[in-house]
Amino acid sequence: QVHLVESGGGLVQAGGSLRLSCVASGRTFSPYAMGWFRQAPGKEREFVAAISWSGGITDYKRSVEGRFNISRDNAKNTAYLQMNSLKPEDTAIYYCVTGPRTTRLRDRQTDYWGQGTQVTVSS
Repeated sequence: QVHLVESGGGLVQAGGSLRLSCVASGRTFSPYAMGWFRQAPGKEREFVAAISWSGGITDYKRSVEGRFNISRDNAKNTAYLQMNSLKPEDTAIYYCVTGPRTTRLRDRQTDYWGQGTQVTVSS
């Protein structure tokens, strides 16, 4: 069992930045990919970004490429999502996930989910 806890969400003006963190605990000794999904009010949950265990492979939703950057620190069992040039349409609850393969996270081939952190971008 892996427990994921997100933090770093909040209210920011359009054009601003936030950095989300996700700390994993529990059975974290096996290599695993980490990623982020988000869900806006009244919309489906959607993939945002993923990163491999080594950090050498990343995958992004097209609309966030160039604005968001995913990274991880395995010594701290932590993944990060640096979000820049935020737009009102980025407003959502952001969820951290783990899974066996980086490129399959976008297809929801995931193992564990966090509880989410709210990001609100005002115009």
